[in-house]
Amino acid sequence: MRNTRNLLALALMVAGAGHAVAASSVDLSVKGSITPSACTPEMSNGGVYDMGKLSAKDLKVTSPTRLPTHTMPFKVTCESDTLMALYSQDNRAGSAYNYEAVGGFGLGLINGNQKLGLFYAYFESPTVNGAPAMIIESFDGGPTWREGDSLRPTSLMSFANTSVLAPIPGRLFAADMIIAPFIAPTNSLTLTEEVPIDGSVTVTVKYL
Repeated sequence: MRNTRNLLALALMVAGAGHAVAASSVDLSVKGSITPSACTPEMSNGGVYDMGKLSAKDLKVTSPTRLPTHTMPFKVTCESDTLMALYSQDNRAGSAYNYEAVGGFGLGLINGNQKLGLFYAYFESPTVNGAPAMIIESFDGGPTWREGDSLRPTSLMSFANTSVLAPIPGRLFAADMIIAPFIAPTNSLTLTEEVPIDGSVTVTVKYL
């Protein structure tokens, strides 16, 4: 009887040891796919909107100053019909003046902590392969989409047909990009010397 109890205890110890080994391991998988098609985004004038020099005395003291908007033709050309989206990264993150809704890109800092302003980049007249389309956006990396009209920091933007909120494939995605810049109230800025307006965004094609 004693031998039976010892064998049972040993069996339980071995079983417990086996569970401990299984619980201390984890699998790593590296997955993805290589698409045979490549897409190239393009903006007119090399993606530069130069507003020139502005006079500080022409800016509003206690409210934001809306500067003239600028229309910039935008397109993404693919080698074949491709599902894609655009990911936008604000290269001046943390410098956007908090005005109206979220989604603006920063224009840089003065003295390291004064937010100079922000700009919005939204689209008009979108088309896919020459047919009318609409702009959609995703805030969760692509599982869900909603109607939108603009680039936003760290979100996805894509093109859909005019009835279904889902990206559609295409060879040529085109739209007019409207740049709308704002300068923060000058009572929050040190403008005793010339300061640069320094907005910068990287737009990357993400294949879906």
